[in-house]
This record gives sequence, C-alpha cells and structure tokens, in this order.
Amino acid sequence: MGNRRTIGQGTALALAGGALLAGLVLHGAPAPVAAAEVVVPVAANGQSSGLRVPRFVSLKSDKVNVRRGPSTDQSIVWVFSRAGLPVEVIAEFENWRRVRDSEGADGWVFHSLLSGRRTVLVSPWSKGKQGPVSIPLHSSRSAGSGVVAQLQPGVLGDLVECDGSWCELSIGNYSGYVQQEKLWGVYRNEKIE
Repeated sequence: MGNRRTIGQGTALALAGGALLAGLVLHGAPAPVAAAEVVVPVAANGQSSGLRVPRFVSLKSDKVNVRRGPSTDQSIVWVFSRAGLPVEVIAEFENWRRVRDSEGADGWVFHSLLSGRRTVLVSPWSKGKQGPVSIPLHSSRSAGSGVVAQLQPGVLGDLVECDGSWCELSIGNYSGYVQQEKLWGVYRNEKIE
C-alpha cells in the first residue's frame, strides 16, 4: 500500500506550528451578529478597500478580537486564537471588515489583523460526525491517483492553487491535492494561480 499516513488533528497542527485546531476561544457561544444590534452606515456593504466582496482571507495573528460593530467602542463578542484560519470578508466599512468563520458566526475585525494569504480548512462540517471520516490528500488531480495522506476534518492547510475542481495544499511537510468541494476557504469553481 505504500507509505500512506493519516494526519490527525494534533499532528497536522504540530506540523503547521499550531496549538489549537478549533481556532476560537469562545467567550460564550458565538452567534451571528444580528443587524438590529448595531447601527452600521449604509457604506458597510460597500468596498472600502476596492477589493472584491465577498472574498476569503486569513487571520494574521494568534489573537484577533471580533467586535459587534466596526469600532473599538463596540463590544468584543469573541476572540479568534489561531493565526492562519480562513475567514470570509462579507462587508467593509472604512478600515473594518465584517468576517464570517466556517461555523457561520460573523463580526467585525480591524483590517490590519487580516492577511491576503489563502488558507483552507478540510471539511470542517464533518467534525464530530460518527464513524471514520477522512479526506484523502492525493498525489495528483485525480481521485484515482495515489494517496499521500488522510486528512481529518478541520485540518488547516495553505492553499497553493486551485483549478476549479481540485486544490493543491501544503500542510506541514505534506503537499498534494484535495477536491475543492471538500474545502472551506475557497469558493466553488474558484480558480487560484
């Protein structure tokens, strides 16, 4: 069978230099911020940066405060504690970005805490499901190609490129291809070079 290896959450995080797979320190259960809770100017749905909205980015720091609204006067609703986690920018207001995580929770983050570096989570919606769930990291863009490693749901990887169907990932000392539909942090059919 060759040199197949299952990369577990702990191993993948150690390889990636991380300590927490969850990526969040929850101060209470994060809930999406309801529109009625914060008054945000109409421009919040605009593009202050001139970049496409929505778009995926990653967290630049191990500690990123997520606020109820686009101001330091707004309360912190939770804290991300994992650099590199992918988040989706869904709105902009001045230097603030409204982001959504893989669980659907959203809030406002200051722009300098975000990076254009693209990362992905492997099948985070499969975490905690019954039975063995793993996603193969293939040696080429084909389901029939050799398997470099088996990835557990929630593993964080660096995105190298995507052709609209397959994405090349780098996870620690491993690199290979995963079907794009099994990743969070890249849009369906999105091409990245």
